[in-house]
Amino acid sequence: MDRDVPAQPLIHPTACVARGARLGAGVRVGPFAVVEDDVEIGDRCELAAHAVIRRHTRMGPDNRIGEHAVIGGAPQDLGFREHRSYLTIGAGNVIREGATLNRSSRADEATTLGDRCYLMAYSHLGHDCRVGNQVIVANGALLAGFVEVGDRAFVSGNVAIHQFTRVGRLAMVGGLARVSQDCLPFMITEGSPARARAVNVVGLRRAGFAAGDIRAVKNALGVLARMPRLEDALAALEAEASPLAREIALFVRSSRRGFSHPSRS
Repeated sequence: MDRDVPAQPLIHPTACVARGARLGAGVRVGPFAVVEDDVEIGDRCELAAHAVIRRHTRMGPDNRIGEHAVIGGAPQDLGFREHRSYLTIGAGNVIREGATLNRSSRADEATTLGDRCYLMAYSHLGHDCRVGNQVIVANGALLAGFVEVGDRAFVSGNVAIHQFTRVGRLAMVGGLARVSQDCLPFMITEGSPARARAVNVVGLRRAGFAAGDIRAVKNALGVLARMPRLEDALAALEAEASPLAREIALFVRSSRRGFSHPSRS
């Protein structure tokens, strides 16, 4: 254990921590924060003033929770009947002030957030969402129930994502977008209704993809935009040598809501 990390949690005298809450080493609980019963908080997590951690939340180490965030609130679902369900959070996440994350609407199931994500102020993660690793959700973005977000995706400010919609890995969703169909991996999707507009070149470069990989993704976007029959386009992508092109084809084939088609312009 790091010598600078105290063995016992540091709890401000005005905070309210339930007896049944389990806090790891070095956890810091700020003024007027609330931690309910049956909560697990990993080592070195920090809860800022007025943060609320609701029951049945499971949180790994090194997470930082901002002021007035509500973590693990009951699902906003008229069919919910107060059964036990969970919110599971990984390690190293930053959840900024006023953000809300809801637990699952289904008994013994969990809403999940991966590792090293950054959820900005007043963003919302609805019940039964599945969010991967290193995802960024900007200010005021709203993810409805059962939304899935792939690793290293970027959801911009004030985006609204319909329930059961997927955002592919390394996708970028532009600000103010109205997303009601799946957003292709590696692409920039924006607008109302949202459409795939371009390749997320900056995101791919930051993730370490080579120029050849980026060219393959650009070609895949062109194939989807140009070919009149979707089946022909998918067959062409599946025949490509690039695993990224084949991943895009697999993503489209597994879609339940359809996907945000490329803009032909």
